Amino acid sequence: MAGEEEIMTMTRVHPNHQTERFIEEGQAFMELSGLARPKAPATGATQRVPRERERFDVIVIGGGQAGLSVGYYLAQRGLRFVILDANERIGDSWRKRWDSLRLFTPARYNGLHGMPFPAPPNSFPTKDAMADYLEAYAAHFELPVRMGVKVDRLWRDEDRYVVTAGDVELEAEHVVVAMSNYQSRRVPAFADELSPEIVQLHSSEYRSPSQLRAGDVLLAGAGNSGSEIALELSRTHRTWMSGRDTGHIPFRIGGARRGKRRLVHGI
Repeated sequence: MAGEEEIMTMTRVHPNHQTERFIEEGQAFMELSGLARPKAPATGATQRVPRERERFDVIVIGGGQAGLSVGYYLAQRGLRFVILDANERIGDSWRKRWDSLRLFTPARYNGLHGMPFPAPPNSFPTKDAMADYLEAYAAHFELPVRMGVKVDRLWRDEDRYVVTAGDVELEAEHVVVAMSNYQSRRVPAFADELSPEIVQLHSSEYRSPSQLRAGDVLLAGAGNSGSEIALELSRTHRTWMSGRDTGHIPFRIGGARRGKRRLVHGI
């Protein structure tokens, strides 16, 4: 794909849930979920028979809050589009996280355009409440979401984009990549060298303090996930955090003034 002129339509969803579309031009297309760029078949290699492709105006990759928000606006314009998501149910990316997780923004800020979040405005919804809201949002606006579809490859074929997912090929004039790699596991190489007596869990595997043994706990990473898990574990274990910045908690959300205090000192 090097040397090809490619244009991709992307979205950015701000806290006020107003969707902003912008065009990004460049020669190199972005990787999807860390997948390596497929190599061209060697000379003499067996060529696969081209599959019949479904055609759309827009293909949206990712059925979370960003993808569904994009779908809402595409539907308003009467475009033929489809939203692809690898999970079994809409909202599963929230359901699969730790048991006590709550959103750190009040419900008044968590609704997507056209459908307020169904909770008291100053409450902090649970992860499952957020997942159910996204599922209800897609159903309410009858968004064409296909679940259990994992995109293997995204590439350019002349004047259209082609998405490959298993044995399925879809093509469209525009593609919106509404996903991220934040939930991909990143484990340091030395982890295998630690004693087997030390319980090691990635945040994607963590559900509750009952998974840990007695003793001190070290959180490697001081972002939102690490901070919230650390606060929960500190009730039952002496807990340490390691990271460039262990973060701050706002005294008050909203209003002109926002006082802040230190959460935990990093190591």
